[in-house]
Amino acid sequence: MFDIGFTELLLIGLVALFVLGPERLPGAVRTAGLWIGRAKRSFANIKSEVEREIGADEIRRQLHNERILDLEREMKQSIMPSSPSPTSNPSPQSATPPPDAGTLDTPPTNEAKPAETAPVPRPDRPAEP
Repeated sequence: MFDIGFTELLLIGLVALFVLGPERLPGAVRTAGLWIGRAKRSFANIKSEVEREIGADEIRRQLHNERILDLEREMKQSIMPSSPSPTSNPSPQSATPPPDAGTLDTPPTNEAKPAETAPVPRPDRPAEP
């Protein structure tokens, strides 16, 4: 984790031996070990709790997405008209006009459509009569 090698640990041990002395060094090492163990357990507990929360959030997201998809399917089914039965005839009054037909208020116009425009002569060919 911190990339501490054997020589660094040996140096720390020698400094601790000189500072604490041979009588208090075993108790200090034991106390340091207990604190390090508690810190590791705390970090492991926090990590597992975060992973559980992330998993719970993912499950909540999936359930939410499934609910949205179900609602979308229901909306599509309610919006889409059911297929007419063979015995029912739609009345001609209820038929919708084609999209290019004008409405009753506006008369049809004789404008040229973009697809019907005259071809543009190319400079490398002579114009046709």
